[in-house]
Amino acid sequence: MWVAAGFVFLLALLIDLAFRLGPELLERRRLQPSLELVSPIDLASLPTATRFDFPLGTEHGAMAYNAQPFTENMHLGDDLNGIGGENSDLGDPVFAAADGRVLAARDGGPGWGNVIIVLHAYRENGARKYVQSFYGHVQSILVGPREEVRRGQQIATVGTGGGKYLAHLHFEMREFITPFIGAGYRKDTHGWLDPSAFIQAHRGAPDEDVGRKDYVR
Repeated sequence: MWVAAGFVFLLALLIDLAFRLGPELLERRRLQPSLELVSPIDLASLPTATRFDFPLGTEHGAMAYNAQPFTENMHLGDDLNGIGGENSDLGDPVFAAADGRVLAARDGGPGWGNVIIVLHAYRENGARKYVQSFYGHVQSILVGPREEVRRGQQIATVGTGGGKYLAHLHFEMREFITPFIGAGYRKDTHGWLDPSAFIQAHRGAPDEDVGRKDYVR
């Protein structure tokens, strides 16, 4: 009798906890994209990027400037601005840095506004490697999760992080394969790459494969 009563009590307690904590746990899971692992099949099917371009201005990075470079003030990316400064670049096109697949395209939470993360595969010294390009504070999102994008394809427009900043693109390059968002500033930069240096080092491409292209959605 006491065993049965104890079992009923425990069952009722578990049901109560599930009702109370279930929605919160689901919400936490939704907000922890770093737990969303990319499968080996998805990695193998990624197109191989032959070239990386700058995401704002021209493919060479002209018509834009870096207002806060990587590691300055523990910054994990580059803050790219149109040459007019302030909000002159609000709504300007943001381009995919290379061929790849969208891992995340959503509100990144307080301080971020809209965020897009694209995973790329590339070859270096005969090895296939992976890298992410990360586009923060964007205004309009023009792509969706799991969508394949091409280098030079417009994927977003420059924003203000929901009105938190003057218009600019927070741009990162990362050695992650999961859609982790993070904080934007950190003393330990392990896993983050210097975006401008990475792109400058991976500009090679066939002669006919250069320039921005018009991609029809």
